[in-house]
Amino acid sequence: MLDFIALQFGGFYGGTVGNLLAYWEQAGVFSYVLPFLLIFAIVFGVLSRIQIFGDNKGLNTVVSLVIGLLALQFDLVPVFFSEIFPRVGVALSVILALAILIGIFAGNRDEKIFNYLLLAVGIISFIVVLVKTAGYLGWYSGYWWSAHWPEVLAVLGFFAVLGAVVMGVSGRRPKSPLEQLTSTR
Repeated sequence: MLDFIALQFGGFYGGTVGNLLAYWEQAGVFSYVLPFLLIFAIVFGVLSRIQIFGDNKGLNTVVSLVIGLLALQFDLVPVFFSEIFPRVGVALSVILALAILIGIFAGNRDEKIFNYLLLAVGIISFIVVLVKTAGYLGWYSGYWWSAHWPEVLAVLGFFAVLGAVVMGVSGRRPKSPLEQLTSTR
């Protein structure tokens, strides 16, 4: 009986962590606080790096603060972030799973080809994430793009894989007899 009471107290399917995340969502942490912090940090880092205002951190902070707050004035940034980052998470999971499978079955035979393969999958995933996010937000219009984006993506993926294979194959050359002789000693 005590186990049942503890289960009801702690919650089911998420428990207190799920409740905390739901509370943060209702409080606007995911819609306003985190996007603001991300934009502020990126703008501050860029301004600090390019030093357009010299080494004046106070001015960099004010400009970053203003840009971060202005970006959240309308719902464009929170909606964009809420659409793109879950898709990025799924794309990264696919790339990680592919990297694990390559590591299990291929080993260290020829890392360059596998790196190009992962790069091609990453580029394709990036394009898919952008197209799906743009489609949800209504940023692209026209019947042709909405009807044919999978074919365009397949052609781009084909050329990416073809380019990776050509670059991987052209990077290898057979050893000359002199190199074979000197490498065996």
